[in-house]
Amino acid sequence: MLSFDETAAVLDNIADSLPEDFYRHLNGGVYLLPDERIHPKSRDSHKLYILGEYHSRRDLGRYINIYYGSFARVYGHLTPEQWKEKLRKTLLHEFTHHLEIMAGERGLEIKDEQGLERYLRNSR
Repeated sequence: MLSFDETAAVLDNIADSLPEDFYRHLNGGVYLLPDERIHPKSRDSHKLYILGEYHSRRDLGRYINIYYGSFARVYGHLTPEQWKEKLRKTLLHEFTHHLEIMAGERGLEIKDEQGLERYLRNSR
């Protein structure tokens, strides 16, 4: 498992490698937070952790949060290389939300909703 500071450095490297167009209208940037975030609909028997979130808010703008505490809980057993790959996939997932909203699309949002429905059905 990577430390918070190591994860921040990796996240910066991943973010810096993305095309400049990804950042259009992402006025709040990308943040790594120490928090462990649990989905509001999570079941006690099988916790559903939020690894990252894209926010588009009038008052705070558009930004991405990545939750180190959730990563540690879910992926703490992975090798550093596996951890980095999960971090990359999570950041790209959140950027996809941003890009889709900018384009007036909802494909990934719908896919996430379907995943939540499967989780709720299977964790009764």
